[in-house]
Amino acid sequence: MWPRAAAARKPLGEASILDAARQLTRQYGGQVRHLDHAAIVNYSVPSWQPRLHLVDLRANQVTSYLVAHGRGSDPGHTGWLQHFSNEVGSKASSRGAYLTAAHYDGKYGRSIRLEGIDDDNSNAMRRAIVIHPAWYVGDSMLSKYGKLGRSEGCFALAESDIGDVLDRMGPGRLVYAGRL
Repeated sequence: MWPRAAAARKPLGEASILDAARQLTRQYGGQVRHLDHAAIVNYSVPSWQPRLHLVDLRANQVTSYLVAHGRGSDPGHTGWLQHFSNEVGSKASSRGAYLTAAHYDGKYGRSIRLEGIDDDNSNAMRRAIVIHPAWYVGDSMLSKYGKLGRSEGCFALAESDIGDVLDRMGPGRLVYAGRL
């Protein structure tokens, strides 16, 4: 049975995502250099639903994308994030606020580093938690398996989506992950 049969929590509406982004940029605004865009990752919904929401705070628009969670957060590979961890070697997703740092070309292609600014994700740089493209995220994975593959704690996006996200999420912007 595909995980889709599980009772998925209703995804947040666009107005709720905009409200969350505004509240979070106010809360972390003193640490965030650029307040034009923010990303909100809602891990209360499964991997087969878009749950990374890129918010244009000037135009009040939301664009949503599929994003993988860490294998350590979902050991049974159900498609649902079970728990968070900030531990080095956990291969789990961490919750909390991040600041985008430098773009770079790495193992997976064009990516962006993240600095954890909460106690729950303070090891993000040591754990090399980044936003990067991945072959295991996208419609072909959903068609074949009904869920996305898993990262090692990074925010992995479809190769077709990474350019749009990175173009708008340059250094000094807020990324927030949790159960919303």
